[in-house]
Amino acid sequence: MLAARALEFCARHGRWGLVVGLLAGLALPGLAQTMRPWLPHMVAGLLFITAFRVGYKGSIGQVRAVPRVLAEVLILQLALPLLALAIVFGFGLSATTAALAVVLMLSAPSISGSPNFAVLVGHDPAPAMQILVMGMALFPLTILPVLLILGPAFGDIGGVAATSLRLSVVIFLATGLGFVTRHVVLSNPTPAQIQRLDGAGVLALAIIVVGLMAGIGPVFQAAPLALAGWVALAFAANFGIQIAAFMLLPASPRAVPFSLIAGNRNVALLLLVLPPELTGQLLPFIGCYQLPMYLTPVIMSRFYGRHTTGDNG
Repeated sequence: MLAARALEFCARHGRWGLVVGLLAGLALPGLAQTMRPWLPHMVAGLLFITAFRVGYKGSIGQVRAVPRVLAEVLILQLALPLLALAIVFGFGLSATTAALAVVLMLSAPSISGSPNFAVLVGHDPAPAMQILVMGMALFPLTILPVLLILGPAFGDIGGVAATSLRLSVVIFLATGLGFVTRHVVLSNPTPAQIQRLDGAGVLALAIIVVGLMAGIGPVFQAAPLALAGWVALAFAANFGIQIAAFMLLPASPRAVPFSLIAGNRNVALLLLVLPPELTGQLLPFIGCYQLPMYLTPVIMSRFYGRHTTGDNG
């Protein structure tokens, strides 16, 4: 019962739980570095928890939603980065690391915690789960045009596709196991049980962010002014894209989940698919990007609350 009450507490105060995890990652750089090798395992665990919470029927089990989800993924992971590339080349910014970071961010799939974020801002997690699963499935394909345009410096395309495919396999295994376990052990959960699962998702997110903050400490010590610039870029890219997406979309139950994902991408995946010399340049942005990402449920929930109509919730 103590564990159940603790999870219910985490669910009720989920937004601030993420802030606590963020602060812990900044205050405990040694712990963050220790956790970093375990990040892939923790992300897979979060996917399992999320799939267990949402369930198959609530996410990808609705066949009629497939065409719409496919269109959303292609907009997010293909149309947006290609548009950004056109702007970057048009203004002659292709050689800048900042422009490269934003383009690659836009080409990444949804963060694995996007369904949890949807819950924390008061919306249905199912649309976010649908976009997450299909986005990861298509990532090996959607990333290829972006890398081809950027040039051969981004490594062997076949190797990138193979690595992306392996990531997709992990996603599907963790998600499938979550769906099966939910069907077997908790096919008809009570509201209290759903709340505890939400609390488990918040707890997992708060733990994961500690490891994700490992890249900020070294940059702060070496070049604090440069770090401030990366922080400003990360906030502008994340929140700016969220706001633009939401304001351009028609009112619907999917507007908020789509907008959350538009600004919150799994940029950490790029560490596994890009050459080491390029990932070293991107590490400051990836570390700083965790700040607006984990502050999204705290800050952007007010924006979504003010602008969401009755049709959106």
